[in-house]
Amino acid sequence: MPTPTPKKPSAKPADQDVKENTIVAALSYVWILVFIPLFLKRDSEFAQFHAKQGLVVFIGWFIVFIFSWFMVVNVILFLIVLIFSILGFLHALNGERWVMPIFGKYAEKINL
Repeated sequence: MPTPTPKKPSAKPADQDVKENTIVAALSYVWILVFIPLFLKRDSEFAQFHAKQGLVVFIGWFIVFIFSWFMVVNVILFLIVLIFSILGFLHALNGERWVMPIFGKYAEKINL
């Protein structure tokens, strides 16, 4: 009778991952702090989910900066990106996976 091969330890349960990484995931939506979970929490599925969306929001901030000479466009873009940043931060802090409208589909395409 062949000896059974030992099973590899499974990844952390999802609820444990969320509990341990809510603060770090929330940092994903605070401008340049997106790089903390993006590079330092590569093993956390929850932190990576929010880091990818935070990266798209971070790029949104640069677009706002580029269009800053058009006052009306700048105000509208600024408000959109600010709202997404705040909502993403709050959802991550609450341990929720919230796929952002518009930005979420671009975040899903990011492979790191």
